[in-house]
Amino acid sequence: MSQLALRGYDANMTLGHTKGVDILVANPRNGKSYQLEVKTTYASSRNKASVSRLCGKSIGSWIMNRNHERVVSPKLFYCFVAISKDDRSFSFFIVPSKAVARYVAEQHKLWLREKRKRGKKVKDTDMRTFRVGLKGQEYPIVTPTADQYEDNWSFAD
Repeated sequence: MSQLALRGYDANMTLGHTKGVDILVANPRNGKSYQLEVKTTYASSRNKASVSRLCGKSIGSWIMNRNHERVVSPKLFYCFVAISKDDRSFSFFIVPSKAVARYVAEQHKLWLREKRKRGKKVKDTDMRTFRVGLKGQEYPIVTPTADQYEDNWSFAD
């Protein structure tokens, strides 16, 4: 919320009264309003990418659930926050709900397919994972990257 206030937006917590929305954002310059769902991860280092054998290198990963595959609204954005243990810095990735829904659905299908291809019995669960990738890396599915969404505070303009 402080990042939004610094940029001239009006931001208010929903205090859990709005399912799937943590912050209501209003842009006083254009009168438009938006919704943010905030997800946080705690990483050992800001500069060290995590690596998934299946999904490749990423800035971070966040736990999601099956419902995030279906929640798509032009007014809903996710603010993925990566907190670095080593220097206590924060990275913010503001991603449209449409991109999040597509990624978590495709990533889960890929995960199921690969596990079954290896002959493993897989129980389909509600758990999903969202990742922010790195520019120039190759991924098996369309992956949102840091250069697209890091500090994307203009989402509400």
